[in-house]
Formats: sequence, structure tokens, C-alpha cells
Amino acid sequence: MPHRSRLSILLLDLPPEHHVAGTDFWAGATGHPAEPDHTDEDWASLGSFADGWHVEIQRTGEGTQPRWHVDIETDDIPAEVARLEALGATRHRDMGSFWQMLDPAGLVFCVVGIQTGEAFERYAVSWP
Repeated sequence: MPHRSRLSILLLDLPPEHHVAGTDFWAGATGHPAEPDHTDEDWASLGSFADGWHVEIQRTGEGTQPRWHVDIETDDIPAEVARLEALGATRHRDMGSFWQMLDPAGLVFCVVGIQTGEAFERYAVSWP
């Protein structure tokens, strides 16, 4: 059955000791104020950029290395995970409602449900 997906979100994974400085830096670098998520103190958003591309900031746990990771949003998580596995990705962690995966070089990325609404409808790629 056909499904759709798109590379949609760049996440800055920042451990507590780097979270404030990293958030302030990227807000200043992009000119987008960091908007806190009032339902989850570990999240903030720098908002939408070109083509509905979002940049989000996530406070990770102690001892986690600062890193970037991307989210691929899809209307069919199992189908997208299978498609990406066929391209060489591996499943890393079942996060319940989404999958954390590794690309062939070992870089982390996540396959998530639709996060960006209108941008997904406009920019998603259809897969057979």
C-alpha cells in the first residue's frame, strides 16, 4: 500500500549541562526565538524554516553527547521503517509510538508520525 514521508525536523539533542547555552546560541544564530513547550520542559522550538522544515531543541539525559538528529515523518510508520531498512538502515530502539533508527554510518534518526500538518501535505514524497 502506498505511503508518504518527508525529512521534516532537525533536532538539537542537548544534555542538561549544554541545554541553556545551546538553546541561546541557536536562537541567536537563526534569529528565531526558542519557544518553550509548555507541556514538556525538555522541549523548545525554533519554529519553521524553508518548506516547513522545523528545528526543535530537546534536553536529553545526563551523559548524553550533544548531537543533531533528524526526524522523518510519515503517514505509515511500519511501511517507512521497512522502506528505510531496505536502503540499509537498522532499527535501534522501539520508542512506543515511533522508531529510533541508525543509518548505515551509525547516525541516529527517528521515524515518527505526521508532525507538521500542512507542510507534510505539501512536501511529502509518495512511495509505492
